[in-house]
Amino acid sequence: MQNIEITPVTLSDIEKLQGIAEQTFSVTFSNENSEENLADYLGKAFSLEKLTSELNNENSAFYFAIFEHKIIGYLKINFGAAQTEPQDNAMEIERVYVLKAFHGKKVAQQLFNKAIQIAKQANAEYVWLGVWEENPRAISFYTKNGFVEFDRHSFTIGNDVQQDLMMKLVL
Repeated sequence: MQNIEITPVTLSDIEKLQGIAEQTFSVTFSNENSEENLADYLGKAFSLEKLTSELNNENSAFYFAIFEHKIIGYLKINFGAAQTEPQDNAMEIERVYVLKAFHGKKVAQQLFNKAIQIAKQANAEYVWLGVWEENPRAISFYTKNGFVEFDRHSFTIGNDVQQDLMMKLVL
């Protein structure tokens, strides 16, 4: 898909970030999680306070994917202690989410490419991420982009402890 603009998210965009984050996460995971667990997670992970703290963290960054002046997806990356599982000389891709109407249109690929560009500029040795073991679409996307599984970690939604595959790409 042409004409996608990837732009940094700023504090003035906080409500837009919250909106796209809640919307894309809900659509992606609502079928596999209870309403209560999903609501609990959304309230904690995407509160204005939490997002503000993350945006103010110099080791984290968010980027919007914009098409025809509309936010259609976003990316979150972390370095250093901001990583959910701190790794030496690495960058974490914590989130890549795209509105369902834009799946299959290479938007996630463009966000992913932006992340890799940033990691290379920062001289990271590798990029890593956690992906839910029950999300074959995402696992396939990351495998296609050269990621390999190297570990697992727990990810909690409400009171449901799930397993993520930890995957990495050596740069």
